[in-house]
Amino acid sequence: MKKSRVIQLVGLILIGIALGFGYTHRTNSNAGESITAVGSTALQPLVEAAGEQYSSNHTGVFINVQGGGSGTGLSQIQSGAVAIGNSDIFAEEQSGINAKKLKDHRVAVVGIAPIVNKKVGVTNLTKQQLIQIFTGKVKNWRDVGGKNLPIVLINRAQGSGTRKTFESYALNGHASADSQEQDSSGLARSIVASTPGAISYVAFSYLNSSVTTVKVNGVRPTDTNVQTNRWKIWSYEHLYTSQQPNQLTKNFINYILSAAVQEKLVKQLGYISVHTMQVQRSATGKITAVK
Repeated sequence: MKKSRVIQLVGLILIGIALGFGYTHRTNSNAGESITAVGSTALQPLVEAAGEQYSSNHTGVFINVQGGGSGTGLSQIQSGAVAIGNSDIFAEEQSGINAKKLKDHRVAVVGIAPIVNKKVGVTNLTKQQLIQIFTGKVKNWRDVGGKNLPIVLINRAQGSGTRKTFESYALNGHASADSQEQDSSGLARSIVASTPGAISYVAFSYLNSSVTTVKVNGVRPTDTNVQTNRWKIWSYEHLYTSQQPNQLTKNFINYILSAAVQEKLVKQLGYISVHTMQVQRSATGKITAVK
């Protein structure tokens, strides 16, 4: 073989090696690996965004994220149908769930705030007024300082962790009156924005200028107020797995808990890092200082 031909072949081999190994920062994984995470719509934006980032850095890994509410997420992980159950509430709070068979990974904190249609004319409510509105005792906004408009309740569906958190910490354990129910935070916000007199509640990550965010007892729903429990309507965002999740699931959860995600993505999407909380809450609602 001529010398020039040998040089050309060697050159092509070296180029092939460079293209295959030298110019990629991706982690190669077994083709077709996937994780399915189902549950809380309040947590869904974070898991979706983290999943997209993780997949982009790990060739062949796909993170499939679905909503359905915390109750669905907990029941699905308990039955073994999915790798991760996303929940706004502790498994101990959900009827029919054996928390001892599940492993809890707290990946963020979410604040939840009341929202009203912009024509209501109310920006602050006392906790007592909030309870009276959601239990159906007050039916017109003029009775709490707003416009002469009938109050339209928009609730999250039964099984929603956002609803359970709101009823526990905004309504002092009172159940909301029967009303229209929606399966997702995004849809609840959309209906409030387009319905005069409407009120609902959503995670901080869903707050925007299409609705009016309501203070409670003069306290603003902010990250800082959640971190000290001055704003009491909040919950952990849990990723529940089996007691012995597979390595792929462990790797993905560790990625969400990493500084890169906690310090940037968590904050960008309107959540609060678990590492910035000055208090902690137990499954029974007991508040203690973080040591």
